Amino acid sequence: MRGPEQQEPAYVIHRRPWRETSLMADVFTLNRGRMTVIARGANSAKSPLKAQLQPFQPLMLDWTGRGDLKTLTNVEVRSGPSLHRTASLYSGLYLNELLQRVMPAADPHPTLFAAYIDALAELAETTDVEPVLRRFERAFAAALGFDFAWDLVTDTGRTVEPGQPYCYDPEQGIVASPGPGTRLQNLSGDVLLALASGDLESDSSRRTAKRVMRVLTDYLLQGRPLHSRSLFSHLRGERHES
Repeated sequence: MRGPEQQEPAYVIHRRPWRETSLMADVFTLNRGRMTVIARGANSAKSPLKAQLQPFQPLMLDWTGRGDLKTLTNVEVRSGPSLHRTASLYSGLYLNELLQRVMPAADPHPTLFAAYIDALAELAETTDVEPVLRRFERAFAAALGFDFAWDLVTDTGRTVEPGQPYCYDPEQGIVASPGPGTRLQNLSGDVLLALASGDLESDSSRRTAKRVMRVLTDYLLQGRPLHSRSLFSHLRGERHES
């Protein structure tokens, strides 16, 4: 039997009421991956836990219990960045939804945990969230075994050439010839090479990266919706109206 866990770095990625006075929280942890914990009494007026178990807040958790549901025994709040801007807040919610809906439980990914910390720090500082989201999506895909290189054509084993069109398949990456799983075609070789060099600034690179990562995340979600996408749509509508 596994004993109590102590001082585990974690972030709350989703929480909801549980029974009359408690909270059930999905947390992303450094050494245990995604897991679900019960915070007993946290939904009562006298408990400090409700204010502590907030998204994007660095935490150190203690818990006990067997099986899938653990019981929190202590929460220690650490200092961390704050997502004050609307676009940054929605972006953080998007990252959390990806983790909650796609990541297998009890599957630790320390590299992705570090990428999540970096993404939150960047979102707190920038008004340009797209490069931050694309970098996290790549780290997320890599953790799940769907990494690919922008400049490697997997069905030929060659490198991408400028002036040539390419396709994208979630299971194969960049390919020269479309197949049954191909979702995107006519991707510019020049843009793919720019992305391989790290360019997420030009409009063409941003558009292509967003299209490819949208196809990949949709594939990983397998039809599960992301509520944060509707928030982004609403935000874009407000900006268009203004």
